Amino acid sequence: MNKIRSTIFDILQLLATALSVLVFMLVMPLPWWIMQSVVNGWARIVRFLARYIMGIHVRVIGMENIPKGPIVIASKHQSAWDTSFFQTVFPRSVYIMKKELLSIPVWGWVARKVRSVAVDRAGGASALKALISDTLARLEEGRAVVIFPEGTRMLPGAQIDFHPGVAAIYKSAGVPVVPVALNSGLFWGRSNVGEKTPGTITVEFLPAIAPGGDRKAFMKDLQTSINEATARLEAEASAEFSAVADVLAKP
Repeated sequence: MNKIRSTIFDILQLLATALSVLVFMLVMPLPWWIMQSVVNGWARIVRFLARYIMGIHVRVIGMENIPKGPIVIASKHQSAWDTSFFQTVFPRSVYIMKKELLSIPVWGWVARKVRSVAVDRAGGASALKALISDTLARLEEGRAVVIFPEGTRMLPGAQIDFHPGVAAIYKSAGVPVVPVALNSGLFWGRSNVGEKTPGTITVEFLPAIAPGGDRKAFMKDLQTSINEATARLEAEASAEFSAVADVLAKP
């Protein structure tokens, strides 16, 4: 049954994306914020389909921890779902992404249009300087900048050291950094096709880290808070899975 639902979802998502591409091309000559609105609409459609076709709900907690004004959102990254979620919460959010993604037809053009921040991982000091400059420019526009400090999608339970770019942004931007924990990987696999399970994805906005602190202390606090909260969310979801399985197993 779940395989059938996943197939239906994938087909509908593909159709929604194809129609969105047509709209993307039509609004390409218009101001960036119009393209941003179209992208946000696509993200909401995906979230709608995930809920009503796949039975994937979303629980967001800790919204009171989000300061007003420009912020940097540093989030755990477990699935493709993460890359569209924040647009449904922060309409003017912009992502920091790998430069290679800009070469993807259409999607790369859209990313440039909405002024996404591209980072060249092999670019050394000049790339880091460009990353900071572009991030500051987006923050000056009053936008929320989303970064995945791990730099890649991780399986639930897996951890790696965060990339230093987030610390460089913290020292230069002078804005709060909001750590985010989530357990999306338990319900939406690393791929955007298949690998989906009904349930409730929990996203938790943790207390913001105020600007002006020590760089090393920031990195330690950021990594610890995200990983510990993520482990807790994963454990809670696993306990719910077990409880449901026990109920279904009873005669």
